Amino acid sequence: MRQARACWPVLVKKANDEVIQLQTELGQTIARVEQLQASHQRLCNMYDEYRLKEQHTQTEALGMQASVNQRQFMVQLLNLQQRVALDLSKAQSTVAALRKKRILADIELQKMQALEEQDQLAVRRDQQKYEQRQLDELGVRQFNLRLQS
Repeated sequence: MRQARACWPVLVKKANDEVIQLQTELGQTIARVEQLQASHQRLCNMYDEYRLKEQHTQTEALGMQASVNQRQFMVQLLNLQQRVALDLSKAQSTVAALRKKRILADIELQKMQALEEQDQLAVRRDQQKYEQRQLDELGVRQFNLRLQS
């Protein structure tokens, strides 16, 4: 009589662990994207605020050193904005790649589950055939015993 293969539950568990791990990574990466978006927005707001301040103070007399310092700070803010935007685009592409991997892992999990179910079904069919043969054999024996008596 046929036994269920022990490999399918292991493969299903492995595929499920892969899906869970990718989902965790995806959640962390999405949180990182949100954090970078918030940082980028804060930097943009800060730059706009200092730009307005610079335009406003140009009408007033500012010292040369203060004006240079403010412009250098604005340049640093722009550099930071660019670095955050670069990190943000990298994180977004990582999210896209992780989503693709997650979809493939889901497909693999479904495939392993289907194979496990097919194996269990084959085992059940084999069990039913075996039981039916036993019943048929018993019926033939009883018939033969009645003929002999």
